[in-house]
Amino acid sequence: QVQLVESGGGLVQAGGSLRLSCAASGIILSINDMGWYRQTPGKQRELVAVITIGGSTNYADSVKGRFTISMDNAKNTVYLQMNSLKPEDTAVYSCKAHRFRPPYDYWGQGTQVTVSS
Repeated sequence: QVQLVESGGGLVQAGGSLRLSCAASGIILSINDMGWYRQTPGKQRELVAVITIGGSTNYADSVKGRFTISMDNAKNTVYLQMNSLKPEDTAVYSCKAHRFRPPYDYWGQGTQVTVSS
């Protein structure tokens, strides 16, 4: 089992910055990659950014150049640095840890990010 605890959400003005954290505990050696997803009411959850254990990253086009995902292996924590925030970034952001074998996804409880115009 893997437990994920997110923190760092909040209210910020457009153009501002926030950093989200996702601390993992449990059988973390089984995890292959971790990522951040976001969801707004009435819409499907979408990928924001993902990072593999090897350090490879991938971003949604809408956040490229503004968001940076990173991983601190010593702290078992994944971060999402969000800069130049826009009102359309407002969503519940959730952390996911993906296990390759057998395949399984662990989710955090989510943290609200609200960007005011």
